Amino acid sequence: MSAEFEHRDIRLIPARHGKAVRLAKGEAVQVVNLYGTQVVDCWAYNAEDVSEYMCMEATRVWNQRLNPQVGDSFITSQRHPILTLVADTSPGVHDTFMAACDARRYELLGCTEPHRNCHDNLFEGMAELGVTLPHGNLASFNIFMNIQVQPDGRTLKTLPVVTRPGDYIILRAEMDCYVAFSACPQDIVSIQGQGDNTPRDAELRILTAGFPQVKLQGAWVPEGV
Repeated sequence: MSAEFEHRDIRLIPARHGKAVRLAKGEAVQVVNLYGTQVVDCWAYNAEDVSEYMCMEATRVWNQRLNPQVGDSFITSQRHPILTLVADTSPGVHDTFMAACDARRYELLGCTEPHRNCHDNLFEGMAELGVTLPHGNLASFNIFMNIQVQPDGRTLKTLPVVTRPGDYIILRAEMDCYVAFSACPQDIVSIQGQGDNTPRDAELRILTAGFPQVKLQGAWVPEGV
């Protein structure tokens, strides 16, 4: 079960749908994998200027890591920290490579009818907060998604999640920000579930105190620079 921290709100992300929250600097959001089988896509935006957004490319450069671990920060398109991973009870398997699913992705997978998708969920979640985004963003942080780099160092393998019911991560806000989530609707490519590929609900808790604190790290620079 999810540990209890001081919180001001609990929200359900219904399976196949999205939710967004506004965090003040120093608050955090706990993302709980209720069933242990769900991928949750995540985006973040500077609350004062949504043209500045969480950027996976800048994040990999800052941390010098393919995927984050506790203590690592997520970095914006202006190279500012926006979220820091301060706790993770899962096996630590997440993804920063794969694009969020969108309508075109499902067309390419053979869908002839409209299919719910993470990219639309991003816009729907932000619209519920009265926020209109200036552009799309396929580069999500894919929480709990199991993408493995193969021994050749260049090939990726897509596998189902390896989390357990109640596993969670906690992301601390390093600026006032909007954070959007999607309980990924993917039910064709086998990423969800215990082999049944069924999208399920996840939970968000907006935390105000009691969660782990880690020191904000600076950007990586080469030795001697």
